[in-house]
Amino acid sequence: MGRSRLTPEREAELYTAVLDLLREVGYDALTMDAVATRTRSSKATLYRQWQGKPELVARALRHSKPISTQDIDTGSVRGDFAEFISRTDDRQMAQDSALMRGLGQAIHGNPDLHQALREVLIDPEMTGLAAMLQRGVDRGEIAADSAALTFVPHMLIGAFVARQLIEDRCVDAAFLSAYVDAVVLPALGV
Repeated sequence: MGRSRLTPEREAELYTAVLDLLREVGYDALTMDAVATRTRSSKATLYRQWQGKPELVARALRHSKPISTQDIDTGSVRGDFAEFISRTDDRQMAQDSALMRGLGQAIHGNPDLHQALREVLIDPEMTGLAAMLQRGVDRGEIAADSAALTFVPHMLIGAFVARQLIEDRCVDAAFLSAYVDAVVLPALGV
């Protein structure tokens, strides 16, 4: 694909417009026509850059994600989690949580969206998280046979889902920090 034809600034502008539309109308009502109109571009341009709506949405979400587990290595698992949380923005997390709830519903009827989200957004983060945890195992902070290692992604995603369901509040840095200290790190034996 000819993804390099767009300048980084134009690509960022397109991604912002996609996320704005997604927040306004939801995934199912989001169309490539609407994106083209909002961004003053042609549908042909959009399809040259992205295979379709699922990939465009997944890449827009990836682009808007300012931090990644892949670039954090403080020398300790506790430090890595603390660094990750320190880089979060409460307002952005609230917006992202609302988007992800909507997309969580949309993936049930859209296997292409689910696949695009896995490839572009979820798998890279799982790879980064696995590497972070493996460094903890290699340093002896986490037992190599810890049953909790497999469930760290589930625990973290669960924090986001459960807080909204139980308290009707979005996750923020303070909650995430307390959750990691009370649940994730003890489960790992850290």
